[in-house]
Amino acid sequence: MHNRASRIVESIHESYHRFGAINHIGGPSLPSRSSVIAIMNDLESLIFPGYRADESLHEDNLRHTIGEKVCRLCRSLATEIQKSLRFKSFRELQEHGGSDVDHSWTAAEEVALELLAALPEIRRRVRLDVEAAYTGDPAGKSHEEIILSYPGVEAILIHRIANRLWNCGIPLIPRMMSELIHGQTGIDIHPGATIGDYFFIDHATGVVIGETTDIGNNVKIYQGVTLGALSVKKEAADKKRHPTIEDNVTIYAGATILGGETVIGRNSIIGGNVWITASVPPGSTIYNPPTDYIRRQKQSELPEYQI
Repeated sequence: MHNRASRIVESIHESYHRFGAINHIGGPSLPSRSSVIAIMNDLESLIFPGYRADESLHEDNLRHTIGEKVCRLCRSLATEIQKSLRFKSFRELQEHGGSDVDHSWTAAEEVALELLAALPEIRRRVRLDVEAAYTGDPAGKSHEEIILSYPGVEAILIHRIANRLWNCGIPLIPRMMSELIHGQTGIDIHPGATIGDYFFIDHATGVVIGETTDIGNNVKIYQGVTLGALSVKKEAADKKRHPTIEDNVTIYAGATILGGETVIGRNSIIGGNVWITASVPPGSTIYNPPTDYIRRQKQSELPEYQI
C-alpha cells in the first residue's frame, strides 16, 4: 500500500508541473473562495439585517453590530482585493512585460471602503427591486417573504455589489460572486451587465444576462430568458455583444434576445419562446403565432360499438 501511495503522490505532483493551475506557486496568491463566500454573507446581512443571519437586533445594539461587521468586512475585502490586484499586475507583466506593480494595502483598502460607503445606495436600489417583486408577483404575500425566499432578489443584490467591484477594475472577485450566486439560484448575471432600478426576475431559474447587456428601469423578465451574444469569438470580447433593454419592458419565459446592436424599445412586451436578433421599436408586442392543437382521445374515451 505504501508503494502505491508513493506512486500516486508522484503522479499528482508531476501533473502539477505538466498542467499547472496551482495557487500560490509561481505567482501571487489568488482570492480565497471561502473568504469571498463569507464576504458575500456579511454584505447581505448589512443590506438586510436580521434576514440573512440568526442574530438578535435591537436599536441599542444596532450601531455596534454595524460597526463590527464593517470593520471585519474592511479587513477581509481589502485582503482579497489586494490579492486580485496583484494577480492582475502579474498577468500584465507576463503578457506585456514592463515593471511589476506593487499594489499596496492602502489601495486595496480604499476600494473596500468605497464599496462599503456605497451600501446605503445599494440598499435603496435593492429595496426597489423588492418592491418590484412584490407588486409584480400576485403570489408574493409580503415584502418579508420576498426578501427571505425569492432567489431573483438575492441574485440582483449580489449583482449590484459585484458590479461595483467590476466598475472599479477589480478582477476575479466579481466573477466569483456572480458564479457563486449562479450556483445557488440558477440565475447567471455577468457582473459587467448594467441593470437599472425596479428590476424583477420572476421564477428566476435559467436566466442568462451577458456582460455588455444594458437594462433600463422597471424591467421584468421571467424564467429561461437569455440576453446573449450573436458571436462568441474571443476577438469580440471588448465590443458590445449583448442587447439593450429599455425602460418598462416585460420579457416572458424562454425568450432569447441576442446581439449588441439589438435594442428592445421602451414599453414593449416580448412573448414567451421568441427568438430576436434585431431591434424592436418602442411599444411593440412580439409573440409567436398560436398553433392548432390536436387532442388525441385515449382508448378508454372512444365510443363502444356493438357488433
